[in-house]
Amino acid sequence: MDLSFKCFRGFYFSVATSNVVCVYFCWLPQSNSGGMELGDGSLNPGFRDVDGGSAAEDPGKEKRDPEYAQIKPYAGMPKEVLLLHSCKARYRVPREILFWLMVACTLALVALTVTVIALSPRCMNWWQVSPVYQVYLRSFKDSDGDGVGDLKGIQKQLEHFQYLNIKSVWVSPFYRSPLRDSGYDVEDFRAIDPLFGTMQDFEKLLAEMHSKGLKLIVDLIPNHTSDRHRWFNLSRTGDPHYKDYYVWSDCNGSAPRPNNWVSVFGNSAWTYDDVRGQCYLHQFLKEQPDLNFRNPHVRKEMTDIIHFWLEKGVDGFRVGAVNRLLEAAHLRDEPQVDPKKAPESVASVWDLHHDYTTSQLGLHDLLRDWRAEMQAYSREPGRYRFMVTESYDYHEVDKTMMYYGTSLVKESDFPFNFYLLDLPQNTSGLWVKHLVQLWMANMPKGQWPNWLVGNHDQPRIASSAGHTYIRAINMLLLTLPGTPTTYYGEEIGMENNNGTDGPARDPAGKYNASASQDPQRSPMQWSSDMNAGFNNKTNTTWLPLHPDYRSINVKAQMEDEGSVLAQYRSLNTLRQSELPFLRGWFCFVHADASVFSYLRELDGLSRAFLMVLNFGGEPAVTDLSSVPELPDLLTVQMSTNRSNDDKVLHKSRIPTEAGEGLVIQYTTNTRFHPNHPEQCYVSEKACYLSAVDLLYQC
Repeated sequence: MDLSFKCFRGFYFSVATSNVVCVYFCWLPQSNSGGMELGDGSLNPGFRDVDGGSAAEDPGKEKRDPEYAQIKPYAGMPKEVLLLHSCKARYRVPREILFWLMVACTLALVALTVTVIALSPRCMNWWQVSPVYQVYLRSFKDSDGDGVGDLKGIQKQLEHFQYLNIKSVWVSPFYRSPLRDSGYDVEDFRAIDPLFGTMQDFEKLLAEMHSKGLKLIVDLIPNHTSDRHRWFNLSRTGDPHYKDYYVWSDCNGSAPRPNNWVSVFGNSAWTYDDVRGQCYLHQFLKEQPDLNFRNPHVRKEMTDIIHFWLEKGVDGFRVGAVNRLLEAAHLRDEPQVDPKKAPESVASVWDLHHDYTTSQLGLHDLLRDWRAEMQAYSREPGRYRFMVTESYDYHEVDKTMMYYGTSLVKESDFPFNFYLLDLPQNTSGLWVKHLVQLWMANMPKGQWPNWLVGNHDQPRIASSAGHTYIRAINMLLLTLPGTPTTYYGEEIGMENNNGTDGPARDPAGKYNASASQDPQRSPMQWSSDMNAGFNNKTNTTWLPLHPDYRSINVKAQMEDEGSVLAQYRSLNTLRQSELPFLRGWFCFVHADASVFSYLRELDGLSRAFLMVLNFGGEPAVTDLSSVPELPDLLTVQMSTNRSNDDKVLHKSRIPTEAGEGLVIQYTTNTRFHPNHPEQCYVSEKACYLSAVDLLYQC
């Protein structure tokens, strides 16, 4: 039976008001007689008469039965009825409650978003997250069979970086050059040397690297050019614009020494030029004349070169020999280390205090200008342009720290830290702690540290420290705070090739065979195939291969889970996946004649890591029972000796073999650093809120 309302709209004429009134009538069918019962009637208050009079009024409004005063809501009701009911409290109040609840929720979400953004720590840059991998171009991979590594060779081996989870690649010079100093004597800063490829090869390499999420850092050598550079040829002929592009001084051919300054490679830093009739300064080879950065035109030239490569899309620069960019204008003799030594016998850089040839006033202004130019290219998200400086300051660590800049003006993102190069001098836990603390204690607050144990100028660490320690050294690099730099081949434990035949390629070796840098530049050992996989087309390599390449190579170690390569890869993955290694505190825990131990922890995170590294010559047992913040039982997550993985050790007795390193993971709610502030450091400080899995500033 249909019990739905039946309605119609009717009109009647009110004699009292002379208005036409509109009325709705509704009824329900009767179940027994089929008759009709009128429902409530309602006036339409918005109805107006034909003359445009005021809204109609019901003269019998007060006399009608309340039963017909209004109509119940029903499906399909006209807007007049809907508006009548929508004003009732039982409908209006819930609606208003929902509205204000939505407003409150929206405001709460906005406030929460602002709070999260305000408290979130700064995002880490790509050069902080990944190790920097140094490619020595001539020795990395040969693609065309001439025996020399090239740009296409790097492109063919990009999967190697991805396998290691490395995102930052630094490539040695590839500019057009006579190659008197392995490419560090630049003839044209805007051209690729044909030995290494073409500009098109470079652009393809860069594009593919970016498509794979890799960043490219290139070498910038601003201190000097090649003597074949166009600027030098114009300067020596007296061109008015280029006359002062280099450092010239009056002298004569019979006594070409305006002062006692000495070249890095030995003997006088001055050479007489027959064309100009003056001497020019060269702090390196005589084929590498020093630019005069006191000349604003030279500064402008170098800035334009920086712009050229930034426009190409490079992600950063390693700026070489920055401490030598400026020399004292007065050209006075430098003080001798041994005043009693005859002045005419001064022939080595170690014979002089370099008060007038290094770290001169104005140097940091120059670097800050270059940093400002790079900042202009760093505004696009994800395209930060990185700058690292090279300055060998030896015991004057305070000079090195100045390259960080100040809290107001930035220079390099970090200066290279060369102090771990001294690690082979004394393989002991105390010595390693000293070298680490030397940097951490002098580094300006809030700056980012970095570490390296080798490069193209230094002997390979596996040779100088001993192959026994290469695993522990890699563990040290990848668990210390900051950015590690890996020289090609260190990830597989390559050693110096001291059995090179023929004349030295390195200029230092031509003056002193024992100082040659050729041994650490031997070709990369990719496989046990012909030429170690470096050159698969011809039986030619620019330097001899190390004879151990058949057993020490990338391919063999990829198939061995216990290899140096496998350990390096695992450590790098651990470093990038665990917050304490990137953002956490670094704290010294213990050091003795053999063992160096430290921990990494993050406020709010119960998971922490303890490193125990044995750099001594004998097995050792370390007792850390005096450290109450450590739990009694510790689990070895990773050991350089795989047989010790997953072992449970008591903190009072932690055994290690010579050259063994342990990564121990433990759980605690007690932090070490609050009780030992003098032993702890942090750069990118953050805290962890486990309830919502969130990092925040603290």
